[in-house]
Amino acid sequence: MSDITRLLGDEADDLLGHVCRGVPAETIHPPGPDFIDRVMAQSDRRPHVLRNMQALFDHGRLAGTGYLSILPVDQGIEHSAGASFAPNPRYFDPANIVELAIEGGCNAVASTLGGLASVARRYAHRIPMILKLNHNETLSYPAIYDQTPFAQVDQAFEMGCVAVGATIYFGSHESRRQIQEVSEAFERAHQLGLVTVLWAYLRNPAFKHEGTDYHLAADLTGQANHLAATLKADIVKQKLPETNAGYREIGFGHTHERVYSDLASDHPIDLARYQVANCYLGRAGLINSGGGSKGASDLGEAVRTAVINKRAGGMGLISGRKAFQTSTAEGIALLNAIQDVYLDEAVTLA
Repeated sequence: MSDITRLLGDEADDLLGHVCRGVPAETIHPPGPDFIDRVMAQSDRRPHVLRNMQALFDHGRLAGTGYLSILPVDQGIEHSAGASFAPNPRYFDPANIVELAIEGGCNAVASTLGGLASVARRYAHRIPMILKLNHNETLSYPAIYDQTPFAQVDQAFEMGCVAVGATIYFGSHESRRQIQEVSEAFERAHQLGLVTVLWAYLRNPAFKHEGTDYHLAADLTGQANHLAATLKADIVKQKLPETNAGYREIGFGHTHERVYSDLASDHPIDLARYQVANCYLGRAGLINSGGGSKGASDLGEAVRTAVINKRAGGMGLISGRKAFQTSTAEGIALLNAIQDVYLDEAVTLA
C-alpha cells in the first residue's frame, strides 16, 4: 500500500477513503473469485463461454482474484503503426507484443487479426488471446471515423482465441449500423463459446461543447455502457469519466435530475460507480482504459485509474500505449504496478 499511496500523492486520502453513497457498494455485483458462479452462471451464457471467462480469470498475476489486466495493441491500425511503434520499434513484431503481455503478468492480450494470426500457434496455449474484430483505420484521406469489420468471429475461434472484441462509436451517425454488426458478431461468438468485449466509445463532434469534452461525461459514457450490456457484452471497456451532465449541457436525449443530484457527485469514484451501475450494476464487468502515454507521469496515472476502477466496482484495467511505448522493463513495471492495486486487499470497494 505504501507505493500506491506514494504514487497517488496528494489525492491518496481522498481516493482511498471515499465512500460511494449514491449507488452504495451493497447494491452492485462486484468482481471476485466467485464471479462466474455468483453472477455469470445466472445468465443464458453457454458453458463454453463460462469456461473461457474462467480462463481469463485464471491467468497471470491476478489469477484467482476475479480482476483483469489486459494488454491491448490495435493502435497500429487506429493510430498508424509508425505513431504507435516508433517509440519502441521491437513492437512492430507481434511476438514481442505477446511476450510483453506474458512477462507483464497480464490475464490476456488483445490485438488484430493479422497480429495474432501471425503467432497464434506459438502463443494460443500460453496466454488467452482476444481478437479485435473491427477498427477505424486512419489511412483514408480526408479522415473518416467509422468502425469497419476486419475479421470474422470464426477466425478467432479457429486460431484459439478465448474472446472477441469490437468497438462501437456510440453517438455517431454510423453507430446504428455498427450496433447491428456487433450484435450479430457477439451472438455468433457466444454460440462458439467465446467471451465478448465491447469498446463502448463515444464519437460525435457535438460532444465537445463550450470547452468541455463530454465524450468523458459519466452520464453519456454510462449510457454507452448500458447499450453495451444490452448487446450482451460480457466485458465493457470504457474511458474513465472526468465530468458529468453531458445530456443536460449539450441539450439532447433523456436524463433525470437524480443522475446528478443523488446517484453521482463530482468525485471520480462516484463518476466511475455510475458507469458500473449502467453495466447492469456490475453483471457486465467494467474495465477502464489506461489512456495514451505521456511519459514520466504514466505510472502514477495508471495506478490512479486502477484505484478508481477497483474502488468503483470495476473489473480491471486495459492498458496499452503506456506499457508498450517505453522500454520493456518499464512496460512490465507499469503493468505490475496496475496489478498490485488489484492484489492489495487494503484497496477496497468504496
